[in-house]
Amino acid sequence: MDSIDWPALERLRAAFLDGTAGAADYWKTESDLASYDATFAQRIGWKWDYVLAQLERRGWTPPAGNIVDWGCGTGIAARRYLSRWEARRVFLSDRSTLAMQFAARRIRENNREQDLWSEPTPPPSTDVLLISHALTEQPEPWTLPCDAQAVIIVEPGTRDSARKLVALRESLRDTYNAVAPCTHNAPCGLAGNGRDWCHHFASPPTEVFMSADWARFAKLAGIDLRSLPVSYLVLDKRPLPALPAAAKRLIGAPRVYKAHALALLCGATGVREHRLTKRDSPAEFRRWKKRDAESLQLWRDGRLP
Repeated sequence: MDSIDWPALERLRAAFLDGTAGAADYWKTESDLASYDATFAQRIGWKWDYVLAQLERRGWTPPAGNIVDWGCGTGIAARRYLSRWEARRVFLSDRSTLAMQFAARRIRENNREQDLWSEPTPPPSTDVLLISHALTEQPEPWTLPCDAQAVIIVEPGTRDSARKLVALRESLRDTYNAVAPCTHNAPCGLAGNGRDWCHHFASPPTEVFMSADWARFAKLAGIDLRSLPVSYLVLDKRPLPALPAAAKRLIGAPRVYKAHALALLCGATGVREHRLTKRDSPAEFRRWKKRDAESLQLWRDGRLP
């Protein structure tokens, strides 16, 4: 992080916070992109790692072929995707020519032979569409920028981002199957819920907590490095193997007390609070206490089997 342009990060952060980021291109120089890529984009990359790991646990693999990284920025979404799966061609789409050029260079660092294409307007269709931290910059109502066989969207774990993802999911339920975090294709149990929202927590690498540069970044950004909330949505037009009826997704973080814990879980029958006791499930109770519980869980008759 020796070459970080800290004033540039402050300017970018201000644009993200005051809601003006969607109005115009905020990438001014190569230094903007490099500084963002070393900080904000790394945190986004850890969220992508979390989401893609959840998909692998679900037993899902993307359709083979082309991918579009829409609103690509520094290309962190495409890079994390390519660290797990191949793509015949990567389409980078962004209003900023500077950003697309930067993203292409970063992708080629580890994928020298990758076929790349860059244009502000994405192709009309693709096999996989990636969208990362872009929904908050879009006007409403909003729909997908191109037709895709599968869609992976990763957004900040905020109430507003989650609400937009729920609205998009509901508008596309007749076209797509929900892969994750949803365990079902029924209407979202959080639609119209003003109190709770669908979010989860990724884990940053442990070395982050021993870095003076990351500590400086946390102070500048006003964030807790330990907390990495994420909201996401994965859709697929292909038929999917159904999850067990008892499958539920842990929403947010459990509230842990001395002898029991409470957590919000979403399943085919809706969203409701579940109670876990230390006496009945000591190992799982410890995982909930350490925030190390599996996101996807199986509950029967209100209990873990």
